[in-house]
Amino acid sequence: MAQLTITGLRAGVQGREILRGIDLTVRSGEVHAVMGPNGAGKSTLSNVLMGAPGYEVLGGLVTLDGEDLLELPTWKRAAAGLFLAMQYPTEVPGVALETMLTEALVATGKASGDVHALMAAEAERIGFDERFLSRPLNVDLSGGEKKRNETLQLGVLQPKIAVLDEIDSGLDVDALADVSRRVEELTNQSGLGVLAITHYQRLLTVLRPDVVHVLVQGRIVASGGPELVEQLEETGYAPYLEEAEVLDGALADPFADPFADPFK
Repeated sequence: MAQLTITGLRAGVQGREILRGIDLTVRSGEVHAVMGPNGAGKSTLSNVLMGAPGYEVLGGLVTLDGEDLLELPTWKRAAAGLFLAMQYPTEVPGVALETMLTEALVATGKASGDVHALMAAEAERIGFDERFLSRPLNVDLSGGEKKRNETLQLGVLQPKIAVLDEIDSGLDVDALADVSRRVEELTNQSGLGVLAITHYQRLLTVLRPDVVHVLVQGRIVASGGPELVEQLEETGYAPYLEEAEVLDGALADPFADPFADPFK
């Protein structure tokens, strides 16, 4: 059983502390949802876990099956079994999707086999047009098609833990259902552990989280079951923001992370 353990994680950018002590454990087959207001640190959390440049780890520990991820470059974190589905997937002209996946499988020590057949099977599962498989990575794809492409990569690579950074943004109802169902299948069939960052209940209706966490001003201020999502739909984040204001004396700058979407 795989386990991602985050202990006391503190991180910032350009001299500003954004994550202020995150404690979180995700195991095989579990779905954890992270929700929170704009500027709470959700993007920072996903980027720090994957080792994106520009972020400074100020304290704490992140391990995957006991291995210290914070000591590893991004590609080794991926090889160890961590996957990040980005909110804004990058276009990579000149690099074929199949080539990228083949090299990724080799780097993780998995037999590449017939990668094209694996890609075609995943494409059919999620309604991803097979003609896109021959294109360079994410080039000339719509936002929704890029999210399906991220899900296809997830299905082919079969990592231990997947961090989904707003994989539901830009998806229509049908695409959301296809993507959510495939992620849920991977948790049930392959034991994938999921950390899903989202603003919306609609993703979690299909994905059915085991635990929901509320992230406010760089701290997890509440955790609970799916009923917590319903509570947030009714009350919003105002009660938690008020608690944070009392705790900290003043609200942090909601746009403290220059690398994040300011409206996330």
